[in-house]
Amino acid sequence: MALGVDYTRQDCSLARALETVGERWTLLILRDSVFGVRRFTDFQVHLDISKAVLTTRLTSLVDDGLLVKTGEEYLPTDDALALWPALVALTSWAERRSPNGPRRVFTHADCGTDLDAGRCPRCEVSPTPDRVDMRAGPGADPAIRSDMISVALRSPRRLLTPFR
Repeated sequence: MALGVDYTRQDCSLARALETVGERWTLLILRDSVFGVRRFTDFQVHLDISKAVLTTRLTSLVDDGLLVKTGEEYLPTDDALALWPALVALTSWAERRSPNGPRRVFTHADCGTDLDAGRCPRCEVSPTPDRVDMRAGPGADPAIRSDMISVALRSPRRLLTPFR
């Protein structure tokens, strides 16, 4: 029996969420939008994604209300930003399994404390992306990628700050 391509017959909130964000590229596009990527070509180059797949995913994200297209830019909506805790939790989980340490370190901009799985241990809050700074961590390997976005992500920056 073939594997289904949707979760419409599932009576589960997680299954409904996967209808929107469960496709392979979706969370990576949303992550990049939080990092400040805004333009089609920048998503394409940074993610090494085909134009056809990126076009389909961006259209779906706009249709689902996670991105809004303004001119040539795709901006994350409040619904997309509400996924930040899930994005940082998945990233933290993966980086705990990395022998080299985290590729990126997230810091609470208000107090300068590094976040622990998205939570500030000093202030005991989970700051929204606009209150988070990011810098390269010990696991970052500059030899892996040399595209403009990857190079820019090596420098400290506030999340949601556009690259252009």
